[in-house]
Amino acid sequence: MTKQKTQSTARPEDERLSIGATFGYGLQHVLTMYGGIIAPPLIVGQLAGLSPAEIGVLIASCLFMGGLATILQTVGVPFFGSQLPLVQGVSFAGVATMGAIVTNGGGLPAVFGSVIAASVIGLLIAPIFAMVIRFFPPVVTGVVITTIGLTLLPVAARWAMGGNAAADDFGSPQNLLLAFVTLLFVLILSKVPIGAVSRLSILLAIVAGTIFAAFLGRVDFSQVGEGAIFAFPTPFAFGWPTFEIAAIISMFIVILVTLTETTADILAVGEIVGTKVDKKRIADGLRADMLSSAVSPVFGTFTQSAFAQNVGLVAITGVKSRFVVTAGGVVLVILGLLPVLGRVVGEIPSPVLGGAGIVLFGSVAASGVRTLAKVDYRGNMNLIIVAASIGIGMLPIAAPTIYDQMPDWFNTIFHSGISSAAVAAIFLNLLFNHVGARRSKNANSFVAAPTRSIPVQFLDALEDGDSVVDGKIVDREGQEVPVRVSEH
Repeated sequence: MTKQKTQSTARPEDERLSIGATFGYGLQHVLTMYGGIIAPPLIVGQLAGLSPAEIGVLIASCLFMGGLATILQTVGVPFFGSQLPLVQGVSFAGVATMGAIVTNGGGLPAVFGSVIAASVIGLLIAPIFAMVIRFFPPVVTGVVITTIGLTLLPVAARWAMGGNAAADDFGSPQNLLLAFVTLLFVLILSKVPIGAVSRLSILLAIVAGTIFAAFLGRVDFSQVGEGAIFAFPTPFAFGWPTFEIAAIISMFIVILVTLTETTADILAVGEIVGTKVDKKRIADGLRADMLSSAVSPVFGTFTQSAFAQNVGLVAITGVKSRFVVTAGGVVLVILGLLPVLGRVVGEIPSPVLGGAGIVLFGSVAASGVRTLAKVDYRGNMNLIIVAASIGIGMLPIAAPTIYDQMPDWFNTIFHSGISSAAVAAIFLNLLFNHVGARRSKNANSFVAAPTRSIPVQFLDALEDGDSVVDGKIVDREGQEVPVRVSEH
């Protein structure tokens, strides 16, 4: 028992910080993902024709359930929760599908019914899905982590430009100035030789950027006091769920994408934290995802999944404690119960978040590159796997409308750069490294291309039986052959 406890507390993610530091870093996580978690209810609520007050209820429900899902994922109970620093929130992967269900006449009740049914199916298949971990070597995880960072950078760019593409000042010099100043604050504070300051550089930079925005007249807290201060999410506030076969099938495809992305995020954060991630841990994480998603419609919200942008925050701050993210979950629950606090956070200008997001999301891509550096590219097709998978993952980012003419099921899977890259990397790794593959020194033109050359006169000096061992030339008897430095 003592030995097991020692091993458990040795995990980096089990580190415990002071209460102040824990909630400070937790708030930093909330600010990082706040824009992302309120976007789906905003979009779906508008498509459903809800009033601003009803959309506010929808957003509060998303914050409340996101907090509970985060606590379950990080604290963990038997069979549920990866016990990793992963922030949970409403998955953006299902926005298009939910929008289609709403606009095709099903309304929000059909959306909630499809989420419940599809999530229950996902809960049942989670252990099977987790068994694919053996097909996630560094060549696959590196591709996925890199793609996560690259696909999030356009989000930072949109935030930096103002967040709302329909606004008159979208991309204005003032917005870009705000983003640049916030980015500057991040860089300066990261350099401060005080651990607490450098680790909280993102949060402090967002606060400093907001203060700077206030001097420019870009922050208005006058509306914060309007509306309810405390409100508990009402079960089935938008009506009882209805179950339609077509909607459930469409949502199940979204669930498969969510399972893929969450698996990738679990592997990514495990790599960044430096802890062991096995199929049991992945299964526990996926079950927590699916249980949270199945319960979410009861409180008027949608599918839950891990937030990739917070993986970047773990990478850049070096704070690996899962209890920090648990504190972030508590903050989300409070925001869900206290809409007034949510309105305060909502007043942070998008360009400020964009300036911080540049560093955050770039750090995720950098972590992926670091993982790819561990891959052996000699005598195999790994270089082709990386090149093709990242290229496929970037297609919907470079050209967002590229799959608009494809079937809905195809669009649902491949419209996400993360799931596109994950599917491509897994498939190509299976094809080239598992299905009857034999290593060849000339597997492709990239591998065959020499990285260096040796003058032929050096080869003339070698005799039959000579070989290189530990960087030294030895003869057939194992005796070292001395290397003489040429006078020329």
